[in-house]
Amino acid sequence: MSLNLNYKPEAVVDISGLSREEWLDYRKKGIGGSDAAAIMGVSPFATKRDLFYDKTGIRPAFQENEDNWVAKEVGHRLEDLVAEIFSKKTGLKIFPVRTMFRHPLYPFMLADVDFFIEFADGTYGILECKTTNYNCQEKWANNTIPVNYEYQVRHYMSVMNIDKAYIACLYGNNAEEFFIRPLERDLETEEDLIAEEKYFWEEKVLKNVEPDYVEKADLVIASIKKHFGPADPQAAGVILSTKNLSGIKTYLSLKQEKAKLEGEVKRLEERMKQSYLGVLEELGASCSGTIMDGTTKYEVSYNPTYRTSIDKKGLEKLKIQHPDVYDDYVQTTENRRFAVKERKVA
Repeated sequence: MSLNLNYKPEAVVDISGLSREEWLDYRKKGIGGSDAAAIMGVSPFATKRDLFYDKTGIRPAFQENEDNWVAKEVGHRLEDLVAEIFSKKTGLKIFPVRTMFRHPLYPFMLADVDFFIEFADGTYGILECKTTNYNCQEKWANNTIPVNYEYQVRHYMSVMNIDKAYIACLYGNNAEEFFIRPLERDLETEEDLIAEEKYFWEEKVLKNVEPDYVEKADLVIASIKKHFGPADPQAAGVILSTKNLSGIKTYLSLKQEKAKLEGEVKRLEERMKQSYLGVLEELGASCSGTIMDGTTKYEVSYNPTYRTSIDKKGLEKLKIQHPDVYDDYVQTTENRRFAVKERKVA
């Protein structure tokens, strides 16, 4: 593929007056910037299958009642603040354009850009605004950009035919806890991105062919759980297809290997405990101690940890004696345990 850069983006719709439902309907008509990471297999939130379900109307890729809804809402509400901080720090002029655009050569590529930047030479750039938890700032360390955000902005740059972008991220409660990351257009990466998006849209979405699961196991498990819902203990057992035989055998082999390693870990942990029993005896109720070996000083700590909990019997009493309190504060969460038993049959 050799990219043709002689184009201008096409306006699809003014999004300023759209309801959320109307906006989501427009997004289903193509691939947006936040979809790019899933298509490239680097999204921490969604698989390609999730995205396929979203675009084909089976199920939204991101449920409204997800546990991280507060973080999403904070990010949305602080977009203007992040943009203002960026403008003050850089002196660059920024402005919003509340329009959904599409790529005229690849009309399945859509873009809702947070803000545009007007440079002194009359050219334009893109500003993408983000927020993150203070404890997640390491993802931005050493002038890096989280890869899912990078693909999102490269998607926008392609649709808008723009060569320069900035990603600004607020990770604290003051203007100094703020990342600014520049991003230059990379046509080689852009070619790969367009090719993957084109394949996903034309070969999967339009032909209604479910993409395979290729992502990390936990992400796939979460996707399967979202699609099928909670477990049904009354459901009939399933006769599994033989294509899963190799996976079953691999699982059992790895389980045996894990058991051997865990056995070795337990033996090492026991030896470690044996090694410091004399220290614990000398410490008694104290939580710290020191020991010298020439010029080396060893500082020992033996600090307590506390956890407040209600055991099973306490929960049963609470449910019987105070059912209203129990219903208000006790939540039941579902986790499913996978197991395989190997049996010889005649």
